Amino acid sequence: MRAVRMRGFTLIELLVAVLITAIMFAMGYGALTQTLNSRKQVEAQSERLAKLQQAFRVIEQDLELIQPRPVRDLLGNGYLGAVYVDRNALASGGGSGTGTGVAPNGAVQVSFTRGSYANPAGLPRSELQRVSYLVRDGKLIRQQVPVLDATPATAPEERELLDQVELLGLRYLDESQVWSETWPTPILQRQTLSVQLRARPIAVEVTLRLKDYGTLTRIIEVIG
Repeated sequence: MRAVRMRGFTLIELLVAVLITAIMFAMGYGALTQTLNSRKQVEAQSERLAKLQQAFRVIEQDLELIQPRPVRDLLGNGYLGAVYVDRNALASGGGSGTGTGVAPNGAVQVSFTRGSYANPAGLPRSELQRVSYLVRDGKLIRQQVPVLDATPATAPEERELLDQVELLGLRYLDESQVWSETWPTPILQRQTLSVQLRARPIAVEVTLRLKDYGTLTRIIEVIG
């Protein structure tokens, strides 16, 4: 019988096969990398959107539950209204061109008394709490104090709700159906001090300007 002679691959054929394999691997790696990057971007966007929704949910829950309870100022010399807006701070933080009251970096934008302060442990404390909002270094901060009538020694508890915040703007609607950047509104300022201290807005317009989402506005109705 005649022996069958086996023919192997030549060097050129091997090089061509290796080159084709490398090209296919590079194409597959590029597609895989792009898919992974797209997935990371989608996850980051979803996480960002969830944080934004959560921030608005917290703000809405706070503002809906504003209660007509004034608090003593830190020095105990007088009272701050159920809703307190520092007009001097707004004046120094103006110039944003948004038509909403804006405080400077790190200054409290608004403070108010809210109800339904959860007490799952049944501690001997009020169900009211004092809440404040401010923007510091691009972060939306929510502050709360453990007691209503705080003193300079009372340290507020802070929670960062959102980052990449360029502006927090607030407007207030009173019973005359007039929007104002300050509180009490000019019409309310004609009333007695007692009325001003206990007054609450009918609704609050919240404007957030973010680096990634632009300007978002929501109107929140105050219950009661």
